[in-house]
Amino acid sequence: MQLYTLDWIVIAISLAVCFVPALFLGRRASRNTSEFFASGRAVPWWLAGLSMVATTFSSDTPNLVTDIVRRNGVAGNWVWWAFVLTGVSTVFFYARMWRRSGVMTDLEFYEIRYSGKAAQAVRGFRALYLGLLFNCMIMATVNLAACKIAAILFGLDRWQTLLGVGVLNVVFAAHSGLWGVLVIDMIQFFIKMTAVIAAAYFAVNAPEVGGLQALVDKVSALPGPGGQSYLNVLPDFTSNWDLAVAVFIMPIAVQWWAVWYPGAEPGGGSYVAQRMLASKSERDALGAVLFFNIAHYVLRPWPWILVALASLLVYPELSDIQRAFPHVDPTLVGHDIAYPAMLKFLPMGFAGLMVGGLIAANSSTILTHLNWGASYLVHDFYRRFVRRDASEGHYVLAGRVATVGLFVCASAVVYLLDTAKDAFDIILQVGAGTGLLYLVRWFWWRVNAWCEIVAMASSFATSMVLLAMSRNGAGLSTQAGLVTTVAVTTVCWLIAAYVAPQTDRDVLVRFYTLVRPAGPGWNRVRAEAAIPPGERVSPDNIPLALLGWLAGCTAIWSALFATGNFLYGRTGQALVLSAIFALSAAVLTAIVRNLWQGTPTSD
Repeated sequence: MQLYTLDWIVIAISLAVCFVPALFLGRRASRNTSEFFASGRAVPWWLAGLSMVATTFSSDTPNLVTDIVRRNGVAGNWVWWAFVLTGVSTVFFYARMWRRSGVMTDLEFYEIRYSGKAAQAVRGFRALYLGLLFNCMIMATVNLAACKIAAILFGLDRWQTLLGVGVLNVVFAAHSGLWGVLVIDMIQFFIKMTAVIAAAYFAVNAPEVGGLQALVDKVSALPGPGGQSYLNVLPDFTSNWDLAVAVFIMPIAVQWWAVWYPGAEPGGGSYVAQRMLASKSERDALGAVLFFNIAHYVLRPWPWILVALASLLVYPELSDIQRAFPHVDPTLVGHDIAYPAMLKFLPMGFAGLMVGGLIAANSSTILTHLNWGASYLVHDFYRRFVRRDASEGHYVLAGRVATVGLFVCASAVVYLLDTAKDAFDIILQVGAGTGLLYLVRWFWWRVNAWCEIVAMASSFATSMVLLAMSRNGAGLSTQAGLVTTVAVTTVCWLIAAYVAPQTDRDVLVRFYTLVRPAGPGWNRVRAEAAIPPGERVSPDNIPLALLGWLAGCTAIWSALFATGNFLYGRTGQALVLSAIFALSAAVLTAIVRNLWQGTPTSD
């Protein structure tokens, strides 16, 4: 990419606007771990929601969507569109309970929900497993995308890119804590959205494409995956049943509730839980997650999809990308690299905006994962099991050291990965089977710490067995493997719920008194709670929450597909979907207003 003086000015302004405000938050972050990891529990809903959206909009996300579209068409995006069900369920069933729990991290939950050595073991193990190993895998996928983008645009080697983004992200994450992450995210979101919309506009109007209508006509004529059109938003169940099962039926029927995936965890978790716990009230927690899901699934996908579709015309084969960019390491060339390859059509000024936006996309995700991972390592492992009596300043310093160490480890993992899609599949497989447990544990007293241990062990063991079978030529399909892992894991933890040592009764009573979950699963404990009988009823309305869940999912999907049909020029379908959106959005608004009226605005 040829950058001119105007481009460098735009890049400098973008970085200054994003990062300079965070410099003034270092003193506040240094006060204590609550400020460093949870922003003093004073974050308004709109800031928490924007931060969630910015975090999930990383430098690897456009690459991942491009990879999916080029391999499986637009319908292939159901592998993550199905997580609408997960996200909206968090809004109506779990957000307020998370905030009522009062914990600093979602791992602290284990020792208020369970009892004994098993509860301590789960918390300590997951602090290392998620905070270090899993977190480094996620950051590695983000930085792998950054390396591919930098290789295409500037011809940089991996180590050069990692050094550049590492210095920027580590300095600000260690200096300003979660407050700095939130402020940077808020500004970066608008820069990134402007940049990707510009990228879509110039890609669609590239000479090889010829405009939006020409794009639709030309892509429609291409032989799509499995004999179906690349443009379909639903798979063709008649022409390629295997593809339909992989990209639609499995995600809708199983994946959304059975698989743990960062940002779309059943019941909420990771940095989504961190933002809910940092919110200043239950109302803000609910509003933040609702805003996040709307923006995540409605506002962002189509600019990425348009670039991906245009790339099919400009670079039909991977060999076309390699010929266009001969300086790029051949090991980096995959379908995901088509997105940065399309940025060559950006004119002066917009090229600088895109570079600034890509840096912002990388930073918003890496900053969050560094702070989130450090909170696990320091608050849930080091402070809990290694050094329990140090000062707050000591733990803040430990958080900063952990921040540096996490980035170094994640950078090493970058050299083990090839594409964003491969890493996405690995994360889904490892997290398979545990999701149902994370949904049920809030509503059934019998779930105990051993259920968590058994679920993690059985999921991992089953995945390893299936991997070994695959390498020996006797493996199951991806979908059959997922169902097998889910089934084995679910049976194992359900057995543990009945035969393993139960949670101490006083712990269950304290948890119910604190969180007051709804439903019949707590009837035995509810009767023993040390609160007046008239106040034992949960503040949550399950029937209303179910209606809100249905209305929310319908509103998001109808808005998403109405936008796509307008872009395709299918006005009739777009208007029908718009009418469905208007109706479901009205119902959603009424339900949220009803829930907010009964939700505290402060602690």
